[in-house]
Amino acid sequence: MPSIKDVAAEAGVSVATVSRVLNEHPSVSEDARARVLAAVASLGYRPNAVARSLRTDQTRTLGLVISDVLNPYFTELARSVEEEARALGYSVIIGNADERPELQDHHVRTLLDRRIDGLLVSPTDGGSPLMLDAARAGTPMVFVDRWIPGVDVPVVRADGRGAVRDLVVHLHRLGHRRLAIIAGPAATTTGQERVEAFREALAECGLDLPDQYIGQGDFQAASGRRATERFLDLAEPPQVVFAADNLMALGALDAVRARGLRVPDDIALAAFDDIRWFVHTDPPITAIAQPTGELGRAAVRALVDRIEGRTPRSVTLPARLVVRRSCGETPVTETPATEAPATETPVVETPVTETPVTNRSQS
Repeated sequence: MPSIKDVAAEAGVSVATVSRVLNEHPSVSEDARARVLAAVASLGYRPNAVARSLRTDQTRTLGLVISDVLNPYFTELARSVEEEARALGYSVIIGNADERPELQDHHVRTLLDRRIDGLLVSPTDGGSPLMLDAARAGTPMVFVDRWIPGVDVPVVRADGRGAVRDLVVHLHRLGHRRLAIIAGPAATTTGQERVEAFREALAECGLDLPDQYIGQGDFQAASGRRATERFLDLAEPPQVVFAADNLMALGALDAVRARGLRVPDDIALAAFDDIRWFVHTDPPITAIAQPTGELGRAAVRALVDRIEGRTPRSVTLPARLVVRRSCGETPVTETPATEAPATETPVVETPVTETPVTNRSQS
């Protein structure tokens, strides 16, 4: 592999001149610049990115720590992050926290040691000392999907409250009155928010959420199955199970089928986080869809703004209800999860909001 010295010899200039050309320094003559670039092309020289980062204090690399790479929602999020970063001239290193705070901190520490330019994180909990220290030290950082209240970091997320309300109203109109939820971890903002939104929506419809209709999950399929088994063992089981993420919904579906029951004939099922698989289940699952791709792209843009000295903004995008057949709906022509079906229940969407980040707490 040719070195910078080889380029200098080929172009008939000094190594310092080659370095200035490669770093777009204005002090080089047009003739010297042309000879260096010709030598680079002729020899197939590629600058050493690590060495360049030591000189420029930038690696053009972003870190992304996601909560669970096996969750299709986060897989799609990671893909959109990588695509947008590449379009803006950055590479991405991904760490999978697997919903474990200690593994999350391991990835954050490793990425910071590798001198990334900025960090995107979907926190697995709200109390990571390492995350707090990194934010307070001025590390360019953006929270995506989840956030840590009180930390002055831009947040890019979906607002699911309106879509949860639409779901509950939809279920009420179908005649369902006993509604249960499989909640996510209480330590996560999304886990808390979805239960609160569900409870508030039930109250608006004159319904209660008894303690026995709240199942504690961890955003994993096994927890969805366990919670649903407990619901089915009740003297008066719920008519609907609403799983607060897609993997827990699949676990719930497994539990129902293991009992020899059918959805929606024996019990209805709905989910937060629509995925492509849901149109292929029998019946297709009614779900709340987040604008996952746009969330990833917006998070990258906010982080790059922070890295490049511009004012980053927090962004909130609306989620929407996608009606299928798992709650006793009239059969309709199914539409993939990435598209908005013309037959879905009308949704009053929350407007996209962008909030400049200043020295204040984020909640």
